[in-house]
Amino acid sequence: MNNKNSFLKIIEKRILWLSCWMVHNANHLRENQDGLKVGGHQASSASIVSIMTALYFNILRPEDRVAVKPHASPVFHAIQYLAGLQTKENIKNFRGFGGAQSYPSRTKDIDDVDISTGSVGLGVAMTSFISLIQDYILRKKFAKDIPQGRMIALVGDAELDEGNVYECLQEGWKHDLRNVWWIIDYNRQSLDGVVHEGLAERLSSVFEAFGWNLIVLKYGKLQKEAFQEPGGNALKKWIDDCPNQLYSALIYEGGAVFKKRVLDDIGDQSVVSHLIDKRSDDEFLELMANLGGHCVPTLCETFENIKDDKPTAFIAYTIKGWGTPLAGHKDNHAGLMTKAQMDSFKIKFGINDGNEWDRFSDEKEYNKLDEYLKNLPFQKAGHRKYKSQKISVDENIFIKETKISTQNAFGKILDQYANNDTEFSNRIVTTSPDVSVSTNLGPWINKKGLFNRNESSDTFRDRKIPSAQKWIFSTSGQHIELGIAEMNLFLLLGAAGLSHELFGERLFPIGTVYDPFISRGLDAMNYACYQDARFMIVGTPSGISLAPEGGAHQSIGTPLIGISQPGLLSYEPAFADELSAIMSYGFNYLQDDNGGSIYLRLSTRSIDQPLRNLDKNLTNDILKGGYWLKKPGPNPEIIIVYQGVMANEVIKATGYLGERFKDVGVLSVTSSDNLFNEWKKKTISFNLETNKSHIEHLLEVVPRDTKIITVIDGHPMTLSWIGSVYGHKTLPLGVDRFGQTGNINELFEEFTIDSQSISNLGSKSTK
Repeated sequence: MNNKNSFLKIIEKRILWLSCWMVHNANHLRENQDGLKVGGHQASSASIVSIMTALYFNILRPEDRVAVKPHASPVFHAIQYLAGLQTKENIKNFRGFGGAQSYPSRTKDIDDVDISTGSVGLGVAMTSFISLIQDYILRKKFAKDIPQGRMIALVGDAELDEGNVYECLQEGWKHDLRNVWWIIDYNRQSLDGVVHEGLAERLSSVFEAFGWNLIVLKYGKLQKEAFQEPGGNALKKWIDDCPNQLYSALIYEGGAVFKKRVLDDIGDQSVVSHLIDKRSDDEFLELMANLGGHCVPTLCETFENIKDDKPTAFIAYTIKGWGTPLAGHKDNHAGLMTKAQMDSFKIKFGINDGNEWDRFSDEKEYNKLDEYLKNLPFQKAGHRKYKSQKISVDENIFIKETKISTQNAFGKILDQYANNDTEFSNRIVTTSPDVSVSTNLGPWINKKGLFNRNESSDTFRDRKIPSAQKWIFSTSGQHIELGIAEMNLFLLLGAAGLSHELFGERLFPIGTVYDPFISRGLDAMNYACYQDARFMIVGTPSGISLAPEGGAHQSIGTPLIGISQPGLLSYEPAFADELSAIMSYGFNYLQDDNGGSIYLRLSTRSIDQPLRNLDKNLTNDILKGGYWLKKPGPNPEIIIVYQGVMANEVIKATGYLGERFKDVGVLSVTSSDNLFNEWKKKTISFNLETNKSHIEHLLEVVPRDTKIITVIDGHPMTLSWIGSVYGHKTLPLGVDRFGQTGNINELFEEFTIDSQSISNLGSKSTK
């Protein structure tokens, strides 16, 4: 055995020990004050130890990025600990507050985490979209070239039940995906049982259909050598024919039972009997457990032989719980070794009391291995989270039309950005799930083109067929078109929104989607925000103001998503000048260290625009979340608070109410998200008398006996909390059930958010 293989064997053994001990310590040794199960995944970690050993200590280059399957988090932390990128204190506090995270996290862990995982399947698909963004950056030729890396997903076979994985495969095929590896930990067990027979064959056909290379790693070196012995063909056939459940059960039952079953099934064949009986029970069990996914030399050789950039799937046969007392048992997913089992496991690994957390077992071993690790290019790179220079955002673009919708204004603002040949405008990249034109991205795309690795012209234009759209694909295009899958939209936005950290090059990703269908991609949106990806999502059209389209296309609860989603600052402007200021601010917010992503909820309904020039104070109020469209007099009986497209109805209702009541005020909310979260933060601070929040400043002029009516084309809870700021009685109006087809007047009246209903309610509330 050469030095490399001997080092890898020692490392593999140490990773298995540390990952199991980490979980054991968290559950059985560390103080548990609340009595809740801590958990962990010793068996799921064990199945992938060999694969991760081969990758992290032999194959990976600094430019490669890896999405580790969520349940292998202890293995990942153990690897990072050996590499000096994780601390003993953190792994001892695994799954504890402030310790190593349950699942690898870019934002919560100190390790060199490339891609957060946790929501199964999303990390897998993310690798494809990061590769697409890598292609985009390389072909745009920004300030510097970046080395082309492989985007690698370590996939639990049960993760392949997730639909987004297959949506991603189709999108990758459309975009001629490159430089992606998916390594499937084919341990044939899930949380509740054993996967169905023949899954490997079905997976093979799927990958081949989408143009991937497929490599099956079924047998390890020991097995291949045994197959060459007399009787080896019969043993190989028995392995190939053995059902998943039986193979797992026999692994768990041990070498003696395994031997007997194989001999009973094959029958009296002396050469086979000799092949089996010349091995002790433990040796035979080791042989049968030596599947391709547990043979580091086989894994290294296979990975090293991949010379092209074609996407490649590896089906690596493994055993769940490999090398542990839990190996093969169908209940081992969340199972934990008992203290007695761990004591035996400890003896097996030659671990002395007090040395459980040592990186390696003795000083001589430590020095040799440490030198080996330090000379690996990937380990030398350390943390690979890059930074990019802040890009100066182009000046505000203001739309001067007297009547326009915010959705139309959004398209016009982008269209004018497209005229600018600036660093900022050249780094905008737009994307949409097949709704580009209907969300007003058409003018931008006509000027900037669609991105694709392969150039193609617009056949309709070439044939002189009139069309408003220019669908020209090239490597210089700045729009990435997607199919109708909102999960892919948010995964691509997440990938593009991390480009500054993954590749050192800043992008300004803008995605558009019909607002109600944000919910279809919500898991991926949450996942992108959890990684601190920076993007702008434009939800349009929104609300029941999309009247003739009917209830299926009318969003209700999305403003609440905007308020509740961490890492995402939501705005819902009423007017074009507000939108322009918010977008300009938003592009800077994407770049701020304490910033995040932006969500714009826009409408297709055109409304009258105010004739005004935004001064500095008004702009600041808009960005903070609200301003007085009509400031109340000293003794108002009622004020109206609205957000978004309801401006017309509120202004009319105020006119009606002004005939009966004096001093009526109108508060325009541009971001209930900003107002609420700032108020909450200030409210729970120790000193309530200082640093008033913006909503407190706005409402301090309103007497306590004034009634507040809140109005929104969305769920009324979005604004109803405003009454809690100073204890005003509040009447929340909005939409809390499914809409239907109709015209705007009919639907607004149905939900009592038309101007007459608002006025009538205001009159009644003062009696």
